[in-house]
Amino acid sequence: METLQLVNRLIGVIFLICYSYQFLFIPLVWLRGRKEAEGAPKPHRFAVLICARNEAAVIGDLLESLRRQSYPQNLLTVFVMADNCTDETARIAESAGAAVYKRCNAAQVGKGYALQELMGCIGRDFPDGFDGYFVFDADNILSPDYIARMNAVFSRGHDIVTGYRNSKNYGDNWISAGHGLWFLRESRYLNHARMLLGTSCCVGGTGFLFSRAVAEEMGPWPFHLLTEDIEFSVDQITRGRRIAFCPEAVLYDEQPTSFRQSWRQRSRWSKGYLQVFAGYGKRLLFGVFRGRFACYDMAMAIMPAFVLSAVSILCNLVLAVWGAVAGENLRIAAQSVGEMLLGMYVTLFVIGAVTTVTEWRAIRTAAWKKVLYTFTFPLFMSTYIPIALSALFTGGEWKPITHRVSAASLRQRPKQELLPF
Repeated sequence: METLQLVNRLIGVIFLICYSYQFLFIPLVWLRGRKEAEGAPKPHRFAVLICARNEAAVIGDLLESLRRQSYPQNLLTVFVMADNCTDETARIAESAGAAVYKRCNAAQVGKGYALQELMGCIGRDFPDGFDGYFVFDADNILSPDYIARMNAVFSRGHDIVTGYRNSKNYGDNWISAGHGLWFLRESRYLNHARMLLGTSCCVGGTGFLFSRAVAEEMGPWPFHLLTEDIEFSVDQITRGRRIAFCPEAVLYDEQPTSFRQSWRQRSRWSKGYLQVFAGYGKRLLFGVFRGRFACYDMAMAIMPAFVLSAVSILCNLVLAVWGAVAGENLRIAAQSVGEMLLGMYVTLFVIGAVTTVTEWRAIRTAAWKKVLYTFTFPLFMSTYIPIALSALFTGGEWKPITHRVSAASLRQRPKQELLPF
């Protein structure tokens, strides 16, 4: 059992070495605060790219929030790719004034393929192109100044910009809150800190902008792994580009509420991280050896925590069984495992509590739910352990997530859960 204790301590030290810099991000954000945009923003023509598969329940809300933007409407052109739809998604988008394309391809499934075809269609039908391209998911709702805020950062010369990701349904249950709290933490204490340090941020699924130069360099969207957003980020970072962050550009998206749906989504992410590391690991490591912190940061984001968690659990199980067979005292093994689990809980609780306190006003739910879901956050994150283990042995595939939280349903919620516009 001494071996088990030694293994757990060793893994704990490795975790500390790999991720201690992220804890230093927290006081950096507190001390340096918000960094305002400099200079007057320039007007740019933007294309808005939306890939939607059977999203009739929510896509109208996104299009409405785009119509309500403070940014000049004549500089925005909205494109929707109705991807293998069997509902009214295309009709709703067309009636809202979007340019709609339809795609029927059961072999090449996933957002990456839909984006590739959409960008190909735009390149064919709009040969003059656009200054920049926004990417949103159909379940998103934007704050009224979202485009204007993003354009202000874009005007400062950044080729890729991502915004602040919030949740429409944070307070539904501990699962939606777990997802939402993690995204808030990524926005404030990862991307915001990275921006303040002058290193590269990371695109998180939806709500980002890239320039004409990026579009022309990469061609129609070439990223088709299960986590195409991470693949895009890693590709651009290893090419030397810096992804910027705009903390004032707030986007709301829908989080899963059932454990089955959450498991399926996070299984795809975990498998996608493995795919990205397999495909881009050498480029990341080469960047690390050249002294590029952004490459180290991204390598830490997509691999070590996953591997270390899986190794830790496997080692504890194997050594505990081995000790039982050998007739050793299992109390020591239980104590070692308990200490490991307690350490994980406390660490994740502190991360969740700090984020909850500082983002208190941004979280749209009752105060008692904010407190309660801070305590359940570590439990939610611990479910990544079996998900990470299963990702090692399963193939993984892209499956659509059903979205149902519409603006109409939001208006029926308690006042403290309404979106601030």
